[in-house]
Amino acid sequence: MDIEKIIEKFGKNYIADDYSYIMGIDIRFSNHLAQRFIGRVVLETCSGAGFTTISLATYAKHVYSVEIDKSRLETAKKNIQIARLENKITFLNGDVTMTKILDLIPNIDAAFIDPDWATTGDNHVFRFLNSNTRPPSDKLLESIFKKTLNITIIQPPYIDRAEFKKLPSHEFEILYLNGNPELYCLHFGELALLKGESRFDILDK
Repeated sequence: MDIEKIIEKFGKNYIADDYSYIMGIDIRFSNHLAQRFIGRVVLETCSGAGFTTISLATYAKHVYSVEIDKSRLETAKKNIQIARLENKITFLNGDVTMTKILDLIPNIDAAFIDPDWATTGDNHVFRFLNSNTRPPSDKLLESIFKKTLNITIIQPPYIDRAEFKKLPSHEFEILYLNGNPELYCLHFGELALLKGESRFDILDK
């Protein structure tokens, strides 16, 4: 990976491969989202290479981050060391949809859910209901609601928004980069700053 590109997107010379670079959230977006978690004890699902974990830990009181892939978890740990935030993060390796993993997590104030939705192809259709993210977004959200009602979930900006209609009241935030939608963010409970739609824009020079 090009070091300059990594620094530009994530803020420092972190460890990233092509996949984690593409899937990692731009630091300008992750810092924007992390500010909703100031002072909270947070559960993060799907650590990936730890880029959003770093933003969350910068603002939160403590982050419990769960990742099923051991190699990604090791990369995340190295990036957390680079960020010097080891004392604010506890990593767990496992499937966050499994009760035995959730039971390892103490009381939390909020959760940040960012399932893997990289699967693409000519016939691929992004869905929330009967989700084809990893883990499935709809099942994951239902599971995490048992831990906290304060949740932010990230979704690809290709889903028919009608699929979110039956969810509990939430703020529907769209993140734009240079006028193009990059992410759908659904905020529930105390993380919702308003009811209805909001937007956050980043314009590159």
